[in-house]
Amino acid sequence: QGDSAAQYNLGLMYNNGKGVLQDYAEAVKWYRLAADQGEAKAQRSLGNMYYNGRGVLQDYAEAVRWYRLAADQGDADAQLNLGFLYEKGQGVRQDHAEAVKWYRLLAEQGAATAQSNLGNMYRDGKGILQDYAEAVKWYRLSAEQGYADAQRSLGIMYEYGRGLPQNNIMAHMWYNLGSANGAENAGEWRDERAGLMTAADIAKAQALALECQNSGYKNCGD
Repeated sequence: QGDSAAQYNLGLMYNNGKGVLQDYAEAVKWYRLAADQGEAKAQRSLGNMYYNGRGVLQDYAEAVRWYRLAADQGDADAQLNLGFLYEKGQGVRQDHAEAVKWYRLLAEQGAATAQSNLGNMYRDGKGILQDYAEAVKWYRLSAEQGYADAQRSLGIMYEYGRGLPQNNIMAHMWYNLGSANGAENAGEWRDERAGLMTAADIAKAQALALECQNSGYKNCGD
């Protein structure tokens, strides 16, 4: 048996190589001891090891098993991972409706990544009826927390006028913010919009982006 919290922390040390030499097999050993006692963080961490094939053979189904045990205890990261695996069909039969269930559970608690993922499901009509306005709602909630992928996605919605009126200034603004926060392709798409805008409109979009950023994403031109 032993102290499950201490076992989890020891697993974490071996996983990250902090205070000891990094050793994935040793990390798995300690995570498993804690996970078998019901330690949710250890169950999720053991799921990660199976998902990534670290210290064990890669096994998506085993990752799902441990994520589910942690998710049922309310572990947010495990819930997000479980949603992702259902969306992609890794370790389980692909089930978009089940992915939506897990994403929504987290999104309604304010988790930015889950809000963005739920927005994607509404945008693409996966596991739920396609609804651009609902996608915009969830993207905005995520983007206002500074989540780069959602900021880029909001730019896309403005660019194509999906779920809201088409607006190049707002598309440029959100692409600019997404790019600043590391969203892939956002800078390229911002510059494509700029090629269709006047100098005055570009300046306005840049000013809006600065105001949005400085306000902690609360004053964002809407």
